[in-house]
Amino acid sequence: MTRPRLDLSDLSLFRHIAEAGSITGGALRAHTALAAASTRLRGMEEAVGTRLVERSRQGVALTPAGHVLLGHARELLVQAERMHEELGTFSGVRGSHIRLLSNTNALTEFLPQVLGRFLADHPGTTLDLRELLSDEIVGLVAEGAADVGIVAGTVDTGALQTLPFRADRFVVVAPPGDPLAGAASVDFASILGRDFIGLDRDSALQRFLAERAWREGCRLRLRVQLRSFDAICLMVQAGVGIGIVPETTARRAQHGMALAIVPLRDDWAWRDLRVCLRRREAGHVALRRLVGYLCPQYPGQ
Repeated sequence: MTRPRLDLSDLSLFRHIAEAGSITGGALRAHTALAAASTRLRGMEEAVGTRLVERSRQGVALTPAGHVLLGHARELLVQAERMHEELGTFSGVRGSHIRLLSNTNALTEFLPQVLGRFLADHPGTTLDLRELLSDEIVGLVAEGAADVGIVAGTVDTGALQTLPFRADRFVVVAPPGDPLAGAASVDFASILGRDFIGLDRDSALQRFLAERAWREGCRLRLRVQLRSFDAICLMVQAGVGIGIVPETTARRAQHGMALAIVPLRDDWAWRDLRVCLRRREAGHVALRRLVGYLCPQYPGQ
């Protein structure tokens, strides 16, 4: 009896399940009913003749065979997307999908304007934009789970190609009458006893700051968590606590708010933001164009 073959829709669903870590999450990303996704996954395992995932209450974990399939699935799906993109130049129907990952700083301060111009100029292109920590971004781009990432220059990007994007740094914002207001600079460890205004706990930056505090043997005392840096500045102005935001945000907010800005002395506070991508992605036409918008000096533009 001939086993059924895997098609691109199977590979796409499997990639979603693997990256989500659960059949439920994968089905949601693939816009597929949970029962249908589960049935198709069993069909894939029958097609290859071995288990692809180990199921548990916490989700799924890939077996060795699952890891092999995921690597091939990512490569084949990228190739199929490029094929459609290039063939579209003959039919007049152009479209492409780009998976972009960004850290919090770049996402909130610099990307909206750049991506707005890019998408307006390329109406057939769609973006899947996610916010993650810089080291997580590097790993996913290297694995092929994302096409391009924007990360802090302090992380090791390995064999990835990198290009300069923007430069910024994190600063402390405090009310004008706060004891910090007259300081020339401050160490993160020295302010951990203060009440903080922070971002939502799912924010990559908030997770990073919590980890830095943990390394100092402390926990951040968060009085309230908000959705944007501008909202943090408003709450700081009201005297609720202090916050850590990009200097570009703080300087802009200072035009309409009463805020004191105090630079952080910690090395990690400096944000030399860089674009990273795999060198083999040079054939991805839409990606090459996007990187040209992000980095005008990009030689592929």
